[in-house]
Amino acid sequence: MTTMNISLPDALKTFVDEQVAGRGYGTSSEYIRELIRKDQDRQRLRGLLLDGAGSAPGAKADARYFEDLRARVRTRS
Repeated sequence: MTTMNISLPDALKTFVDEQVAGRGYGTSSEYIRELIRKDQDRQRLRGLLLDGAGSAPGAKADARYFEDLRARVRTRS
C-alpha cells in the first residue's frame, strides 16, 4: 500500500477525527478510503446514467414487464 500525506485546515481535521471516533472507523485513513470508494461508485453510476440517457429507448417498463421479470427470477431460484 502506498502512503499519501494531505494537509487539512484545523476545522477539517477536527471533522475527520469526529467521524472516525463517532462512526466506528479505526483510523482516519479508513475514513478517507471509504470516502474515495464512495466517490468512485458515484462516478461509475453517473457514467452509466449518462450512457443510458444517450441510448435509444428500450422496451416499456410496465406491469407486464415486471411480472415477466419476477417470473424469470423465480425460475432461476
